[in-house]
Amino acid sequence: MTSDPTTPPDDGPGTPPGGETAVTSGGTTVRHDEEVMGTVVSFEVHPGNRSGRRVRAAVRQACRVLHEADRVFSTWVDTSPVNRFRRGELALEAAPVELGEVIDLCEAARDLSGGWFDPWAMPGGFDPTGLVKGWAVQRACDVLAGSGVAGALVNGGGDIATWGHPEPGGPWRVGIRHPWHPDGLACIIAVDGAVATSGTYERGRHLIDPTTGRAGCRAASATVTGPSLAVADALATALAVGGDAAFDLIEDVEGYDAYLIGTGGRERMSPAITVLS
Repeated sequence: MTSDPTTPPDDGPGTPPGGETAVTSGGTTVRHDEEVMGTVVSFEVHPGNRSGRRVRAAVRQACRVLHEADRVFSTWVDTSPVNRFRRGELALEAAPVELGEVIDLCEAARDLSGGWFDPWAMPGGFDPTGLVKGWAVQRACDVLAGSGVAGALVNGGGDIATWGHPEPGGPWRVGIRHPWHPDGLACIIAVDGAVATSGTYERGRHLIDPTTGRAGCRAASATVTGPSLAVADALATALAVGGDAAFDLIEDVEGYDAYLIGTGGRERMSPAITVLS
């Protein structure tokens, strides 16, 4: 996460460090990029019968949600609530309510993944990074859904939450990056909900195996789809770390499906995932 969270002003979109951004319309589509949480979160909104002014206001509110998540959960800011909590300086009862919500989700994801996702096994203590970006992006997408737009896609560095449809009856199409060909795609899938992908091809060996406490990864690429991006994000982390063992567990989680590319190139995919090309 970034160490410089900002809050967008009331009269326009956020102004992240290093430059200005603008909400732009292309035909009936509204697009916006927001620098937050150490990445760029991209919005694609199909207004339906909502006015441009109302859509832009919803995007600004969604950006506030992202920056507030950054303020609470940034592990790079020494005084953030999550760092104060993990050092024992902040009681859960006195912490922002979002922290308790994320802790509950982390406990559920740890159980669903059979322990392959375990924020309590990270170096330095409790670290919800493997779930919290997806949680924040999902909340931002929920803001747009609540505004009454016809469709929205929020992409937080490859963790994607969707609402509605980009066109009547048409699915959201999401490309899964090929782990060994940066400009290529392993496949394109239909998404109705959320999709999260994890691996080491972009950030190197950053994933921690909770069974050893050391860096470890048993997948070249790990993708999970499902209704909640927070849960999909955590399960994708588990799949990347656990490989085939985690795949079998995720297939048993109702509503969630997995796509795994092993380090040797072997692929496994849940039957429920729809490949478009």
